[in-house]
Amino acid sequence: QVQLAESGGGLVQAGGSLRLSCAASETIFSINAMGWYRQAPGKQRELVATISSGGSSKYSDSVKGRFTISGDNAKKKVYLQMNSLKPEDTAVYYCNAESPYYVYWGQGTQVTVSS
Repeated sequence: QVQLAESGGGLVQAGGSLRLSCAASETIFSINAMGWYRQAPGKQRELVATISSGGSSKYSDSVKGRFTISGDNAKKKVYLQMNSLKPEDTAVYYCNAESPYYVYWGQGTQVTVSS
């Protein structure tokens, strides 16, 4: 059963925008925080942005001012608005959800930014 379902990836030119969405299944009962990570070819997975159930967010320095994370606690959804995209943002983006007992990961969605 898919517990985190991502959507919204794709191909975009540099300077363009994309919006990623992630929905957690009802089987995940309690979520403390949700977020987005990314992994580029040959590199380790890295934090992009996270948001707590209380609404506190944090971003990696590389995306501050360009990306915005938002969440809907009632619907167990998280969004990532990505603006001013750069070729170095190209990666597989993974949704993440932290419960008190487990960390869940989505299957990933490809974001490709062409120069």
